[in-house]
Amino acid sequence: MIVRWGLGELGSALAELGVSRPFVFATARHDPLPLEAVGRWSDLPTERIADAAAASRAAGADVLVALGGGSPIDVGKAVSAEADLPLLSIPTTYSGAEWTAFYGIRDAGRHMRGGGAGARTEAIVYEPLLTLGLPRQETVGTALNALAHAAEALYVSERNEAADAHALAGAALVGRWLPAVVDRPDELGARTELLRGAAECGAALGASMLGLGHAMAQALGGTYGLPHGALNALCLPPALRFNEDTAPEAVARFGEALGADDPATRVEELAALGEFGRLRDLGVPEDELPAVAAAVVERAGAKSNPRQASPAEVEELLRSIW
Repeated sequence: MIVRWGLGELGSALAELGVSRPFVFATARHDPLPLEAVGRWSDLPTERIADAAAASRAAGADVLVALGGGSPIDVGKAVSAEADLPLLSIPTTYSGAEWTAFYGIRDAGRHMRGGGAGARTEAIVYEPLLTLGLPRQETVGTALNALAHAAEALYVSERNEAADAHALAGAALVGRWLPAVVDRPDELGARTELLRGAAECGAALGASMLGLGHAMAQALGGTYGLPHGALNALCLPPALRFNEDTAPEAVARFGEALGADDPATRVEELAALGEFGRLRDLGVPEDELPAVAAAVVERAGAKSNPRQASPAEVEELLRSIW
C-alpha cells in the first residue's frame, strides 16, 4: 500500500501508481479537492455500482479516487472491483475502510444491500485538515471502529506479528488522543495523532481479519441503517469479555496498549464520549434480537473469532447492550 500524508502528496502518489486520469467519488461539499479529474460521482451512498463503473470507463479513467468516510470509500471499492481500476482513498474519518478490499453496498437509507471483495486498494493519502469539523459522534464512533480493528486483529485466527505491531501502536494512539480530540476538537495536532492511530489500526485490519464485535456491528448496521462506528463502540466491550477466557494474552496486550487493566471497561469509557446510549436508544427492536444473532454467527468475522459463538450466546451479548 502506498501511504502519503498531506494533500500536497496526492500528485506524487498518483505518479507512483503510474496513473494520471482520476475519476473521483466524493459528495458535493468536497468539490474543491485540488485534483483535475476526468469525472466525478457525488450520488453517495449508491447502489448504482454498474452505472458508476460505466461512467468511469466512459471518462477514460485509469484510477479511482474516493474522498470521504466509509460510504464513499466503499462505493469506490465496489467500482474498483467492477471496473478493475486501482483505488486511491482520502479518508475524512477514522474508520479504516481504506485498508481492505472488502466493501458493503448501502442504499440511501444506509441499509445494507450487498457487498463483495476484490477492490484494488493501492494507495491512501491522509490529510488531518479534512477531519477538522467532524462532529463529535462521528469522531468517537469512527475512532472506536478503528480501535475495534486493533483489538480483533490481536486474536482472530488470521492474526500475525506484523498485524499485532500495527494493532498495538494504533490502540495506544487512539486511546491517548481520542479524549484530547473530544476536549479540543479544533486542535490539528490532536486530530493528526488520532488519525495516525486510526491508520495503524487500519493497517492491522488490512493484515488480519475482523472478529465477533465487528460481526455484531455489521449485522445490526446493515439491518437497521445505523452508524457502523456507534455500533462498534457498543459491541466491542461485550465481544472482548466473551473472548477474554479464550484469548487472555491478546486481550491483556490490548489492555496494556490502552493503559488499562480492564480493557473492556476502558473501551466503554471511550465509547461514552460519543453518548450513543444503548441499542434500544438507537431503535433496535428487542424482539428482533434473536434474528440478528442468527445473522451474526454466519458472518466472516464471527467465524474468525477465537471462540465460536452460538446464536444464543450472541443474543445474550446483544441483550447486554440493549
